[in-house]
Amino acid sequence: MAESPYWNPKTEALARDDLRALQFAKLRRVVEWAETRSPFYRRTWAAAGFTADQLKSWDDYQRIPFLTRDEWMANQAELPPYGDLPVTGAAGAIRMHTTSGTSGRTPLRALDSRKDWFWAAEMWCYALWGIGIRPADVGYLAFGYGSFIGFWGLHNGLEKIGALTVPGGAQTTTQRVRQIIDFGCTVVATTPTYAFRMAQEARELGVDLPSSAVRTVVLSGEPAGMIPETKALIEAEWGAKAFDTAGMTEISTIFMFEPADQPGGCHIIEDHFIEKVYDPETLEELPYGEWGERVTTSFGRSIIPLIKYRTADAVVKVPHTTAANGRTFDLYEGGILGRVDDMKLVRGTNVYPRAVEAIVRGFPIEEFQIRIEKVEMRDEVFLTVEPAPSLDDGAWADVEGRLQTELADAHEGLRFIIERAAPNSLPRFELKAKRLQDLR
Repeated sequence: MAESPYWNPKTEALARDDLRALQFAKLRRVVEWAETRSPFYRRTWAAAGFTADQLKSWDDYQRIPFLTRDEWMANQAELPPYGDLPVTGAAGAIRMHTTSGTSGRTPLRALDSRKDWFWAAEMWCYALWGIGIRPADVGYLAFGYGSFIGFWGLHNGLEKIGALTVPGGAQTTTQRVRQIIDFGCTVVATTPTYAFRMAQEARELGVDLPSSAVRTVVLSGEPAGMIPETKALIEAEWGAKAFDTAGMTEISTIFMFEPADQPGGCHIIEDHFIEKVYDPETLEELPYGEWGERVTTSFGRSIIPLIKYRTADAVVKVPHTTAANGRTFDLYEGGILGRVDDMKLVRGTNVYPRAVEAIVRGFPIEEFQIRIEKVEMRDEVFLTVEPAPSLDDGAWADVEGRLQTELADAHEGLRFIIERAAPNSLPRFELKAKRLQDLR
C-alpha cells in the first residue's frame, strides 16, 4: 500500500461541504466552552449582546465580537499575570510561554495543558509530514529554547513522527553549524534570517553546506519564508529545499504550512482552525483574492480558547483548487505577507518591507536595515546594506546603482538613500528579525 502524503488523510482531503460542517460543529463547541469557562469571554460577550445559543448557522459567526491583542494585553495588565481569558489558572497548566517581544511591548503570557501540547505537536505533524519528513530523518532545531514559544511545538512534532530530534539550544552559531554536520542532520528548523546567519558562519568555517546531509530547511517566524528571492537564496546556500510555515504564541502552534509540491502558498489547517480575511478598516469580510487582515478561531487549545482573534497578519486567501496536491484546505497565497501596519507612507508612496527584501535578496548583500526619518521637513527612506565581503569598491558601485534603480522602479520613483555598512556591523537575529525603523 502506497504511503499517504497526508498526515491525516481523513480530513486533509475531506469534501468542502463536509469540512465546513466539521468546522461549524467545532465552532459551536468551543464557543460554548468559552462562554461557560472563561470569565473574560462571558463578560465581554454579554456586554456585546452575544450568547453561545445565538450560533445556529454560519451567518451567526458575524455576531461573535472580535478579540484583539490590545484587549488581551490590557486584561493581563489588570489581572496579572495571565488575566481571566484562560479557563483555568496556572494550577491547570504544565507550561507557560510568551511572545517574542520584538515589538518592544510587554510579552503576552500564555498557558498550556498537557492536552494542549499534544494538539500543538499534532499541528506540526501536518506540516512536517506534508513537507516529506519521515521517521528516518534527523532534525536539528536552531533555536534558543527560552520562554518564547518558537519551535517548541516543532520539537514535539518531530518526536511524534519518530524522527531523531536534536535540540540546538544554548549554542553559539559555530557550535550549531558543527553539530548539524557532525550529527548528519537531514532537516534544519530555523527562521529565514538565521538560516542566512548559519550559512555565513559555515562559509567562514570552511563548511560546505550544500554537500552536507541537510535536504530540508523548515522556516518559520518571519514572512520572508515565502518571498521567492529569499527562499531561492536560502536553498542555494544550503543545497536543500526550504519550506514555509507560520504559527503564533496566541494559538501555541502553527496554522498553515507549505507542502512538498510548493504550490506558491501555504495550506491552512482548516479542520482545526477557521481563518477568515477582513478589511482592517471596515471589518467587512473579504472574498478570495483580496488583501486583508487574518482573523482566526482555534479549536485545539483548551486552556485559552481563541475565538475571532484579529492577528494583524496581512494575507490573501485563495481556494484549495489553486494547489494540485488533492488537499481541500484553502491556502494563503504567498504565506503571511507581513503585518497590516507594516506599510509605511513616504511622500505619498507605499513602502512595504517585504517588497524591499525581495529586491535586496537579488544582490550580494549579507544583511540590511530600513530606516525612515524626517530630514529638514522631508520624509526620507534609508537602506543600510552590508555587502558580501567579496564585493570590492568597483563592484559595489555597480550594485549600489542597480539597487537604487530597482527600488525606485518598484516604488513609483521614490529614491532610497543607500548606505554601505562595514562587514558584520548590522545586527543578526536568531528569532524574528526587526529591520524597519520609522523614526519620524
